[in-house]
Amino acid sequence: MASFTVVVGDPDSGLTYQLEADGQDANRFMGKSIGEEVDGGAVGLDGYTLEITGGSDDAGRPLNPDVDGSNVEEVLMTGRQIGYKPSRDGERRRITVRGREISDAVAQINASIVDRGSADVDELLGDGDDADE
Repeated sequence: MASFTVVVGDPDSGLTYQLEADGQDANRFMGKSIGEEVDGGAVGLDGYTLEITGGSDDAGRPLNPDVDGSNVEEVLMTGRQIGYKPSRDGERRRITVRGREISDAVAQINASIVDRGSADVDELLGDGDDADE
């Protein structure tokens, strides 16, 4: 069974939430690619829609939106790209990256909130305890 750490970014507040998806909830992410939308109910955000923006595999290799499938490939990178930051102009390097599709080898998925539900994120995740103080 697959298990993912899903890092959800809230563009309105600028906060990020680290959530777990395993079992049936993790299967909702399987086969999806970077840029696709997923129901937020998989990570406890009922009524929300999340867009997959990236991630990394179990070895720390980033998911690259330019590589098809879920295989590991060596890509010749020029200029600043996902997984490569050159130290000088004109520098090129072969970097090992994983394809844009979510598979069992992925450990972390990065996502952003696209559509909001009726309840606040803090209420759904149980982080709204600060109002009692």
